[in-house]
Amino acid sequence: MAGRLLPAVLTLLAGGAAAQALPLLLGPWLTRLYTPADFGAFHLFAAVAANLGVVACARYEFALPLAQDEAEAHGLRALALRVLVAVTVLSVVGGAAAAGVLGPHWLLLGPSVGLLGLVSLAGFWATRALRFRAVALARFLSQGSAPIWQLLLHGVGVLGLVLGPLLASVAALLTLRLPLRAPVQDRPVQDWRLLARAHRDFPLLNTPHAFMGALQDTLSLALIAQTQGLMAAGFWGLALRYLKAPAGLMGSAVSQALYPLLARSDRQTGRETLLRTMALLFACSLPLAALLMAFGADAFAWAFGERWRPAGELGAALAPYLALHFVASPLSVAPLAWGCQAWALRLSLVGQGLHLLAIGLGLQWGGLTQAAWLLSLFMAAYFGYFFWRLPGLARDGTAKESV
Repeated sequence: MAGRLLPAVLTLLAGGAAAQALPLLLGPWLTRLYTPADFGAFHLFAAVAANLGVVACARYEFALPLAQDEAEAHGLRALALRVLVAVTVLSVVGGAAAAGVLGPHWLLLGPSVGLLGLVSLAGFWATRALRFRAVALARFLSQGSAPIWQLLLHGVGVLGLVLGPLLASVAALLTLRLPLRAPVQDRPVQDWRLLARAHRDFPLLNTPHAFMGALQDTLSLALIAQTQGLMAAGFWGLALRYLKAPAGLMGSAVSQALYPLLARSDRQTGRETLLRTMALLFACSLPLAALLMAFGADAFAWAFGERWRPAGELGAALAPYLALHFVASPLSVAPLAWGCQAWALRLSLVGQGLHLLAIGLGLQWGGLTQAAWLLSLFMAAYFGYFFWRLPGLARDGTAKESV
């Protein structure tokens, strides 16, 4: 298993590294073309779009690696597309309502949610077929080309920041080549209604899990914007955007390669793979966190301009939280692979509550930087429990029953 995991991870990691290189290189230009308030408005929009996008297919796309044959896979694809159409239509209506209050760029909420759902579905379709090169290229296009579009469209303000990821998602979707209908030779396709019931754990357990996970970021930004202003939301959003990039890069590569392997392996082998992966991720995250705490503020001021120094100060305070998130993010597929989604959902609700409580208390007691330090403290306790309990999911089934 380790021999199969490593090439897949390296392929996805290469695509992700290339994808992250352009945002890192172009970020200093973008922060000089757009104001912190522009970024604050964009991050709020992006958080809402991501919140809806992660559940746009009711997470049925996550069942694709578990499909037993092509008939079941095509049935799941048809099911996910039906759900996606409904969610996209609702997002169009919601975006139109928000546009009158928050700005015309909210009219793009529906298209953004629809594309995020399609890219996720197409990515898992390619992952099931072990087409990791296509997944890596799509990641490069979706993340790497977005800042290029934002750079070219800077003259239209916040709308340019919103259009960049949307156009990049189109390019990624074309690369992944999701079939819209089953080939004739693969018919008959399994009835999507039967599959909806067979895989009901994904909408009933994983969808709330994913939605609430994204909602914590949406509510955090909304709370900061409401109490501290759009500029503060811009500082917070930029810090997390760039400092979570390593977690997103490593997490996506590891999780997309790890998930199908855990799903197809016995529990003992899967547990050993999980522990080795966890050790490797800790070895990467801890030195990065130490550097961020020591040099974060100066690094942000140098890279993005002096007006962005507060974002670097936030980054230093968030370093412990980001280091633990770096490790936890790719390992979150283990409960899915081992049928422990109920346990994961209950635990994640606790974590999300702690996340929002820390930010709320920090803002009330001292401001944005204090909220960041309190968040790191609260989440250290949460992730510590997660890492201690996670291997037990593979060893026995008791973890399903209680947090």
